[in-house]
Amino acid sequence: MKLSILTDNTAGSHFLAEHGLSYLIQADGLNILFDTGHSDVFRQNASKLGIDLQQEVSLIVLSHGHWDHGNGLRFLQGKPLLTHPEAFIRRFRKKDRSPLGLALSYEEINQQFALTTSAKPHRISDRIFYLGEIPRITPFESQSTPFEQENGVDDFVPDDSALAIVNHGKLIVISGCAHSGICNICEYAKQVTGVHTIDAVIGGFHLKSQDEQTRQTIRYFDQENIRTLLPSHCTELAALAAFHAAFGIVQAKTGQIISFPSTGK
Repeated sequence: MKLSILTDNTAGSHFLAEHGLSYLIQADGLNILFDTGHSDVFRQNASKLGIDLQQEVSLIVLSHGHWDHGNGLRFLQGKPLLTHPEAFIRRFRKKDRSPLGLALSYEEINQQFALTTSAKPHRISDRIFYLGEIPRITPFESQSTPFEQENGVDDFVPDDSALAIVNHGKLIVISGCAHSGICNICEYAKQVTGVHTIDAVIGGFHLKSQDEQTRQTIRYFDQENIRTLLPSHCTELAALAAFHAAFGIVQAKTGQIISFPSTGK
């Protein structure tokens, strides 16, 4: 299995960066584009890696319906696309009512892609799982939200999802933004796959400071004894510093390629 960081907040070498996330995941004979950032940066960086996404991508998975994860969809077409049915709702920041949903409407995306929506787990291949809607079970995650829907109701981003890949009997968990809580995601990945050992967790953890949620998350990962942790994108500097102190993590950068031994049971 190989994961290439096409979009992230920090640039690597001669690659571009933006506030957003996009990974190309090559596993189980598939090329899965996980999120697209908010511009064509993901395509430009893929080109620098010698990858033609329009030709090579087997499936696009949209982790949730926020602009910085899905507005890059404007630069692709004709591909299978998998996401949660509520990824298309109109949503806003409470502080100023600025929009943060997708630029493309449901109708436009349905016309542009072969769209599948699922709130339930969806098995992409023998060893790759889209988790669907994540149960919120921990007492320290997803307790408040800075977002609201068009009608003013709190938006806890119910469409927030992730991927779980079974590799040599262990889990690789890949999150977009973890609005549902990265520990909730990991626990649900175990439930969906039936695999209870986590080898790696990669992606946005949506941690902003060295607060109780960050401390509880670090405690969880320490107890799980996870070999590879790579928080990025919406994990802000104070939280990254706490993760570095606890685990010695390196910073995720665009153009970075993370390889795992060949996928197997």
